[in-house]
Amino acid sequence: MTDDVHAAIREALRHSRQRYTRGRQSLVELLLALGRPVTIPDLVAAGAPQAQSSLYRNLSVLEQCGVVRRLPSTDDAGRYELAEELTEHHHHLVCTACGRVDDVVLPSRLEASLDRAADAAGDEHGYALASHRLELVGVCPGCR
Repeated sequence: MTDDVHAAIREALRHSRQRYTRGRQSLVELLLALGRPVTIPDLVAAGAPQAQSSLYRNLSVLEQCGVVRRLPSTDDAGRYELAEELTEHHHHLVCTACGRVDDVVLPSRLEASLDRAADAAGDEHGYALASHRLELVGVCPGCR
C-alpha cells in the first residue's frame, strides 16, 4: 500500500507542477505511521526531520494538490491527514476538550445504512451526493 500511496502522491504533485521531494516523502511516511489526524506539534514530537516552517509549507502544497486534508477541530490547531482516497473511507471522533481527532471506520452494515440516509437527505434537498463525512463529537479518554 505504501508504494501505491507514494505513486499517487507523486502523480498528483506532478500534475500541479510540484516535486515529490525527500522532505515531502518523509512527511507522508510520518503521516502514514501516526495513522490519525495530527497537528504540526504532533509531527515535530514524532521526529519530523523538518523545521516547523517547512512542515507548514509542505503540508500546504500537499493540501493544494488534494493529497492531504486539513480537518476542522474544536480548538485552533489544524490537524492533517492523508486524503481518504489514499487510505480508506473513515469518519472522525472529535474531542471537545482538547481538540484531538481520531479516525473511526464503521462496520460495513452501518456504513451502508449511513450511505442510504445521506443519499435520502441529499435527494430531499436536490443534491447528488458524491460522498459523506461524519464527525462524532465528545470527550476523549485522556480528557475524561
